[in-house]
Amino acid sequence: MEPEHGPDPEPEPEPATRRRAGVAAGRVVAGLGAAARARLPAIRSALAPRLSRLACAVAGGVLLFASFPSLNWWWGAVVAAALLAWVLKHPATTPAGGLGYGFLFGLAFYLPLLPWISLLVGAVPWVVLATTCALFPALFGLSAVLVRGLPGWPVWFALVWAAQEWLKSLVPFGGFPWGSVAFGQAQGPFLPLAQLGGAALLSTAIVLVGFSATAIELEIVKWWRAGSRAHRGADEPATDAAPPAVVLPGVCICLVLFASVLVWPQVRHAGTGSGGEPSVTIAVVQGNVPRLGLDFNAQRRAVLDNHVRETLRLAEDVRAGQAPQPQFVVWPEDSSDIDPLVNVDAALEISRAATAVGAPILIGTVSELPGSPPENPQYTNTMIVWNPATGPADRHDKEIVQPFGEYLPMPWLFSHLSAYADRAGNMVPRPGRDVVHIAGVPVGVATCWEVIFDRVPRKAVLNGAQLLAVPSNNATFNKTMSEQQLGFAKVRAVEHDRYVVVAGTTGISAVVAPDGAELVRTDFFQPDYLDIQVRLKTKLTPATRWGPMLQWILVAAAGAAIVAGIRHNGWFPRPIRRRSEAADESESAGRPTGETAPEDEADPDGPPGEGGDQTPPRHGGDYTPLHEGGRPPSRNFGRHRGAT
Repeated sequence: MEPEHGPDPEPEPEPATRRRAGVAAGRVVAGLGAAARARLPAIRSALAPRLSRLACAVAGGVLLFASFPSLNWWWGAVVAAALLAWVLKHPATTPAGGLGYGFLFGLAFYLPLLPWISLLVGAVPWVVLATTCALFPALFGLSAVLVRGLPGWPVWFALVWAAQEWLKSLVPFGGFPWGSVAFGQAQGPFLPLAQLGGAALLSTAIVLVGFSATAIELEIVKWWRAGSRAHRGADEPATDAAPPAVVLPGVCICLVLFASVLVWPQVRHAGTGSGGEPSVTIAVVQGNVPRLGLDFNAQRRAVLDNHVRETLRLAEDVRAGQAPQPQFVVWPEDSSDIDPLVNVDAALEISRAATAVGAPILIGTVSELPGSPPENPQYTNTMIVWNPATGPADRHDKEIVQPFGEYLPMPWLFSHLSAYADRAGNMVPRPGRDVVHIAGVPVGVATCWEVIFDRVPRKAVLNGAQLLAVPSNNATFNKTMSEQQLGFAKVRAVEHDRYVVVAGTTGISAVVAPDGAELVRTDFFQPDYLDIQVRLKTKLTPATRWGPMLQWILVAAAGAAIVAGIRHNGWFPRPIRRRSEAADESESAGRPTGETAPEDEADPDGPPGEGGDQTPPRHGGDYTPLHEGGRPPSRNFGRHRGAT
């Protein structure tokens, strides 16, 4: 048998054939290049507007971040709102585009705002949290495009922004108000507005100024272009351009400025004091922790010893006349992770410190919930008043616990999605009055991140708190997070006209006056104490009395504006009409007045004429008159307004 042979190799092309193929290929490449160059201007003109809107959305988010501590560029929030409004008001921005631009704005804001999360659990949860938060500005972008056609759109934009901040304070898992525009205004001139309507009004006012500025800019540009077209040449009719419609946005800006100026003297007077208010001397102890990291809870005894040691140093300075005698002392959250209610040694150490300083101490601890199963014990994050002689007295249990930190929501799901889930605690909320009495003074307590929720400090003040305390444990985070939290405390001080005492294990500890001024503070990661005299306040501000009502009004108005915007855009269907009716109307519109339709053009849906039958429908269908229950022709459908 002869061996099989493969196909004979093809002969190599001749040199002339190669040259012709090369020339042809060169011509193809040249043709493609010429076509690409010819289309480049069109591509550039199509991409340039989109890229400019993308750049403005990202720049707006970065500027909003810059308004927060530690940069404190308060004006960045105004410019951010103006840039975002320009993007969303652009005629080419669709509802889907508004959703996307809002999402980019949110990412550019939350990613640089929350990097301290990664110090605790890594980069992935940080990105997930920022992405989740960015969904709310995205929702604003979608809603803003819906209402932009309504008269007075800057007002509706501001209301919709207030609504998305309200929604973000509730969902998911109890909400995360971190990033509210108001919390970046701790050093801004609009801060006094917090006394009128709280954080909700302050946020609304800031974005309203930015949105109104964009409205004025757009109106002026439109007026300028209209005037330029009118004088472009003799071939075009010369028309006088209408003056720009800047009255409403101008009034909005003036109202915000006027309200800020009107309230500022009252806020400033609250900071300086009236002279008739009682005063107390308080001390804040910052004991520091041995080192940072997730193993902080393994160092519980060392943290307790640090706070006892710093309190004993305060007591020595008081005896030496170098510090005034405090009426009470505030320790941070988790300053005694060893529960002194069950651990005798911890209780003795705290009593020794209280006896040495001669004043009760507000301590932070973790207590096991009575009745919880031994195989799955539950705990409360608790602040306890510890008297020198009698020991524990009033207590405040944290009522808003932190998801994924102090507890794991939906463990059946998240425990399988992330290795960090096992690090979450097993804390449970315990609602209460949020007020403890220490040395006869009613003190409102908002433990750590409770300060970012409106309801906790407000409920404490309504229940009689004359001073607010914010004990916190930021040992697993950095200075940026502590600066942001201190800024939130300044807003609460103005909102409720109260002195606010911030006590941190590692810092920043500070005392804030009712006008938002920072009176004293500690350094970060340094053991220290603060000893200062503050005044007790009893007045209730408008924000304390009516803040939630105002927020509900803003949210309801935003919802009404969205519905009105949808109707204005024609996205609700018209009543069903037959095409034959529209044709009859168009035909009758062309007849002279008084001329009637011929008999063969009578209304097919009307009752039959005297002595005759109804004209059959032109397009088929039920012959029964509509007023007697007949059906319209089946092939005619209602159309949506704006459909083509």
